[in-house]
Amino acid sequence: MSVDTRHAAPTVSPAFRTRLATARRRKRWGNPLAGLGSLVWLVLVVVPLYTLIASSLMHQDEALNGDPLAFPTNPTLDNYKTVLDSGFSTMLGNTVIVAASTVAIVLVLAVPVAYVAVRTRSRLSSLAFRTFLLGVAIPAQAVIVPLYLLIGKMGLYDSLPAIILPTAAFAMPVAVLILSGTMRDVSEEMYEAMALDGATPLRMLWQLAVPMSKGGISTVAIYTALQAWNGFLFPLILTQSEENRVLTLGLFNFQTQFGVNIPAVLAAIVLSVVPIFAVYLVARKALINGLMGVGGK
Repeated sequence: MSVDTRHAAPTVSPAFRTRLATARRRKRWGNPLAGLGSLVWLVLVVVPLYTLIASSLMHQDEALNGDPLAFPTNPTLDNYKTVLDSGFSTMLGNTVIVAASTVAIVLVLAVPVAYVAVRTRSRLSSLAFRTFLLGVAIPAQAVIVPLYLLIGKMGLYDSLPAIILPTAAFAMPVAVLILSGTMRDVSEEMYEAMALDGATPLRMLWQLAVPMSKGGISTVAIYTALQAWNGFLFPLILTQSEENRVLTLGLFNFQTQFGVNIPAVLAAIVLSVVPIFAVYLVARKALINGLMGVGGK
């Protein structure tokens, strides 16, 4: 008489049961080390932000002699008023113009360059793409002297274009690299389908490559805006007048203008960080997805 074992319960080894119980405990309690690391990271981020904001609300004597981690005993907005009365709005407007213009130039140039690098197999396009990538290895400090002479010969010294053009040029290599990686994620079948419908390369760029690369384009826009907003070398070397001053150079001058007025300097830092931080919070998901290479999907 034979025994039917088709529906018999599978044999589970003790080692497998131990691993299963351990996995269930980890799922229930989570990862303590990851939680501890997240807590440490949160403290490292929150404490400086709290100190920055709290100290900007203090009076000068309290900031110099008091506890930097203590909340101000008599909060005041006079420091922010001092900064706003020192031409901060002009510097903010110049910085916005520089950032917006740089982003526009980079997107207008980098999108078609990346598309040609992805869709063209000629040696010329490959050489152009490699030339753009060489720009990643060239620091701005290495070319600041010839750049200063070139800007002077063009008659652009001490103007906002003197900041915009070099900033856009140094942002182009990374922009082309990101966009070319994003556009390679678009399937070849979709390009072939549009080609069979009689679409021109320009139409495929605007109706297929650009819509499918929104994540990469958003990443490039945010990255370029951050670079332009935080740029210091080009404004320092290529401008000198008050009406063309941007925030980074203004913060540097605030330290000299206010001497040891720590609350005023910190108030200026807070006001300069708020706009670009708000932009980052709105678009952080697109930035992370684009840098991870999934922006085009």
